[in-house]
Amino acid sequence: MARLTDVPPARVLVPLTVLLVLLGGVPAASAAPVAPLWGWPVTAGTPVTRPFAPPPSPYAAGHRGVDLATVPGQPVVAAGVGVVAFAGMVAGRPVVSVDHPGGLRTTYEPVTPSVAAGQAVALGTPLGELTAGHAGCPAEACLHWGLRRGGTYLDPLSLLRAPRVRLLPWD
Repeated sequence: MARLTDVPPARVLVPLTVLLVLLGGVPAASAAPVAPLWGWPVTAGTPVTRPFAPPPSPYAAGHRGVDLATVPGQPVVAAGVGVVAFAGMVAGRPVVSVDHPGGLRTTYEPVTPSVAAGQAVALGTPLGELTAGHAGCPAEACLHWGLRRGGTYLDPLSLLRAPRVRLLPWD
């Protein structure tokens, strides 16, 4: 006969926790909604006309963001909490960049800014209005939305997906 000390902890704790929750001995998780950390910079579900296509090397061709089809004058909002790092012209195009916690930076172009560098923004804070003129856009106007961590470009749509949780074995 096995002693309790010979049984792996998970074989005892998991069934015991389930039993306590069912019997009401342990409060269940709160049903209060959790505020999202990230959101769409334009209307949720806006069609992607050109997906993220990272370059094979830092200086190679690629598409370092996603293009979202919309209309000129569309309000563009901050995808998350941060501080405006830049709001102005780059190579003849109006651009807004926002630095976020964790070393992330989002970029939005072509956006005529209504914010200034150094301004704190919350999720959904208006950054400016979309203008027409993004090269290769098949719609009236496209927002080019970019994301990077340091010098590494990332898919900005990954901010909108639920995080992948993986449980690892104790042993």
